[in-house]
Amino acid sequence: MVVADTSIWISFFNRPSSVEKQIVDDLLDRDQIVLVGVVLTELLQGVRSPAQRNTLRNALEALPYIEVTFDTWLAAGDLSFTLLRKGITVAIPDLLIATLAMEHSYSVYSLDADFQRIPGLSLFSPACS
Repeated sequence: MVVADTSIWISFFNRPSSVEKQIVDDLLDRDQIVLVGVVLTELLQGVRSPAQRNTLRNALEALPYIEVTFDTWLAAGDLSFTLLRKGITVAIPDLLIATLAMEHSYSVYSLDADFQRIPGLSLFSPACS
């Protein structure tokens, strides 16, 4: 299973001829993509109208969804603590995405290089799908 980051969904929705759109379409066809709340929130903040919000919500609410638990927050905090001691700062939304993916043994698909700096995180490589 794959957690698609906001950067991938933006490309999916805004660039219909993009490679990311083709890859996400394939993942959706194979029921291999999951949604996390922070990505949903980031996508909703960028909508331009109530109609666009409703369309986005309807499209995304059909996906499997991973909840953030108390233990997830603890693990994200521990991960941030460890990374900061190595001089690596990762934004909290990305920490949550990475932690959720690791908790469930999923991969993260993103255009954001920050995910490459998180040890133990499986990154989705389209060539390997």
